[in-house]
Amino acid sequence: MKIATSWSTEDDARCVARLYAQIREQLGSRPDLLVLHCAAPYDVEAVVRTLRDCAPDVPLHGGTSCLGVMTEEGFHSENGRGMGLLGLSDPDGAYGVGAAELGDDPATAAERALRQALAQAGAPGETPAMVWMTAAPGNEETLIASIAATVGDNVPIAGGSAADNTVSGDWSQFANGRVYDNAVVVTAMFPSSEVFFAFHSGYEPTDKKGRVTAAQGRELQQIDGRPAAGVYNEWTGGLVDDVLPGGGNILSRASLHPLGRVAGEVGGVPYYQLSHPNTVTATGALTLFTAVENGDEVVLMQGTEESLISRVGRVASSTLGTYAARPEDVAGALIIYCAGCMLSIQDHREEIVAHLREALPGIPFLGAFTFGEQGCFAGGENRHGNLMISVLLFSR
Repeated sequence: MKIATSWSTEDDARCVARLYAQIREQLGSRPDLLVLHCAAPYDVEAVVRTLRDCAPDVPLHGGTSCLGVMTEEGFHSENGRGMGLLGLSDPDGAYGVGAAELGDDPATAAERALRQALAQAGAPGETPAMVWMTAAPGNEETLIASIAATVGDNVPIAGGSAADNTVSGDWSQFANGRVYDNAVVVTAMFPSSEVFFAFHSGYEPTDKKGRVTAAQGRELQQIDGRPAAGVYNEWTGGLVDDVLPGGGNILSRASLHPLGRVAGEVGGVPYYQLSHPNTVTATGALTLFTAVENGDEVVLMQGTEESLISRVGRVASSTLGTYAARPEDVAGALIIYCAGCMLSIQDHREEIVAHLREALPGIPFLGAFTFGEQGCFAGGENRHGNLMISVLLFSR
């Protein structure tokens, strides 16, 4: 197993040809999988077409990332542009990428994309070690459930939802030689060596909690029989006072105050799946970037700028610890980091990378900034969350 990364902030889609040449040179061979992330302002059709011309037979997985990307060499963004490429060489492994438009049946789309990926990997009907996912935001819970129904609940599912720079819906997903704006892309991984993974929030629970008594999809209407926005405002000490009367956007101010639900426990200590409040509606509901259900217990979580800066390194370190692995055992990594968190600490982005370098010294990695994160918790639960970090390490 060998992994290499390359990056650019050039305002020219053709620069991806140079990035691929660098990958080839570092690997010393043609890669068996390519993962591409770039900011939405690029001509993504030209980027993907150019890369496909360079590597017509290599499975390609990717999507747009908020503002840019990060690699072991730093955070890469200039005038809202940046792209990164990861190449993986694993002659004894197998990898396949599939994609399908979500349309009005996301569950069927996820199954179709997964079956394409398994077929390209030469493993139809087999069980992969890992499924990596990139999708348009909005239906992630359904996609995860469909993938799990196809390959089994024991297969870890991880990845991140495509993003843009302005939350305007200008995101894209990439699969092989095609670009989509409302699709799911999955990679079925059959690596020749072990994969290590983790999914963490990095936020702490407060003593404020309540029961969901009315909800519809991603709209949280009532907590304990009261309008959810009013309860949230009380819990946060008046954080959304100004928008309670008629509604409004609270996305940025809620980044340090999400809602959590217990996903499981390790040694009696619960871990949480987070939901990021987006808007207060005119009726006093909260819209979220995850679905909630009646009967769920929600807990007000809290974070700090310092925790957002340092936690990705801590997650990478804990991933190694979970598997009793050493940095020298790792060939490379894929990192998913919430775009909302990154935007909250823009002046400290190089510090995020520094913490990753410290945890993964000398290890190549590619990180994307996403509008939703997917991962597998310590107890084996595959979940979609917000304001979270998903880490995938490939052992040598």
